[in-house]
Amino acid sequence: MSGTSPALQPPADAVRPVRHPDAPAPGELLGAHYGQCFGCGGEQPHGLHLEARAGEGVSVTAEFTVRPAHQGAPGLAHGGVLASALDETLGSLNWLLRTIAVTGRLETDFVRPVPVGTGLYLEAEVTAVAGRKIFSTATGRIGGPEGPVAVRAEAMFVEVKVDHFIDNGRPEEIRAAMNDPDQVRRARAFEVNP
Repeated sequence: MSGTSPALQPPADAVRPVRHPDAPAPGELLGAHYGQCFGCGGEQPHGLHLEARAGEGVSVTAEFTVRPAHQGAPGLAHGGVLASALDETLGSLNWLLRTIAVTGRLETDFVRPVPVGTGLYLEAEVTAVAGRKIFSTATGRIGGPEGPVAVRAEAMFVEVKVDHFIDNGRPEEIRAAMNDPDQVRRARAFEVNP
């Protein structure tokens, strides 16, 4: 990335990330953490419906197709949508650490336009961990893993407790998620939130 800010440079005492022993296996589809999530949720009609898979080490791959609802300029993806796809992919890394974390900082480079109807292939990895801070990078390519680079990002996520969501989320959604009779869905809604 060009011009990375000092806030995205891991400190000298940062350590290499360690994949949690209970993390999903390489190749496993991570699934949505919450049905209403704009990035990964299947219940959002205009959402990204991004599908992420666990990779080797502390990495993931993800894909989504730019639809007409995602355009900014005629026929081209909106930059904010592309930033959302990067953020969602980077957030998915937290499944591999089994850590509840939220985006603290995200810097994005837009390299080339992404046309509507295009599949965007994303790769992300955690590069370092320092206390509650998780440092990571991502790249989005047009059409597949060998396609031209369209977007890149660096991010810093911050580990939080589940209370972060309960104390700050809209009460109706918090109650609905907490009262979901499906224990797995209920846990996933708060377990890891990209």
